[in-house]
Amino acid sequence: MFGKKKNTPSIDSEQLELIQNAQRRIKQKKRLYVHFVIFLIGSIFLILANTVLGIGEDVKFFGKEWFLFAIFIWLFLFLYHVFNVFITNKFMGKDWEKSQLEKLVAKQQNRIEKLKKGFEKEEKLMAQSQVYNQAKPQTKVPLEKSGHKQDLTIIVAAAENDAIGKNNQLIWHLSDDLKRFKELTNGHHIIMGRKTFESFPKPLPNRKHVVISRQENYKVPEGVIVVNSLANAIDMAKNDSQPFIIGGGEIYKQAMLFANKIELTRVHHSFEADTFFPKIDTSTWKETQNRYHDKDNNHEYAFSFITYERK
Repeated sequence: MFGKKKNTPSIDSEQLELIQNAQRRIKQKKRLYVHFVIFLIGSIFLILANTVLGIGEDVKFFGKEWFLFAIFIWLFLFLYHVFNVFITNKFMGKDWEKSQLEKLVAKQQNRIEKLKKGFEKEEKLMAQSQVYNQAKPQTKVPLEKSGHKQDLTIIVAAAENDAIGKNNQLIWHLSDDLKRFKELTNGHHIIMGRKTFESFPKPLPNRKHVVISRQENYKVPEGVIVVNSLANAIDMAKNDSQPFIIGGGEIYKQAMLFANKIELTRVHHSFEADTFFPKIDTSTWKETQNRYHDKDNNHEYAFSFITYERK
């Protein structure tokens, strides 16, 4: 009922390309052979036309018969044909163009592979850095020192719930805490945010004020330094052996990465507030001193002076 299906030979692309190239070369050589035969016949015809038939027998160039120049020109064209078939086509034909293109593509692929490897390496380093930063959120950022040790110190008074202020004002008044602040910061740079600076009636005496503000042309009294970042503020205090970070909340949060000491007044009470001090990670900080003060007539709340140092 059904005719027998003929088996068709399968030829891959490389074999097909070889066959096509061979066929093209055969055609080129056949045309060259035909050209050679026509050249021989044509040359004999030109010689006979001049010598036997007398065609153009009086035409001469440089004392030579015209057919000689015609044969030489034809010979030149034939030799050019030979050169094109056996030399030019071999080195600068389609195959040559294809080989040059393949070399160019190979070079581009190698370059792409190198770029990919570079991007993959960079991505791995970035991923490792992100994982490390997440695992160690309070790892100290190394600072350049100017030939001497610098104790960058955070000084703060915080409640049991880490409250430190409300409406840009202190929530409590502890005279011994204010005295301690004066004793520790006297003669040093004090670094603060703009709102903390504006909470002072006037700059504190015998201290170098460094104010962090993003406002352009922020006006301050003479002698007060204005910078636009915590890093720049620390750089301004690089010649101070112990500059102090005194607030506010966002500046404290940033400073936890840079500081190597915390002078904390822990007020033993919880307060309603809008500004808080960051949690102290005991895996990063160790307590080196703790002095307790009970409440009395001058102090409405009990408190402790606690010193932390980076491990």
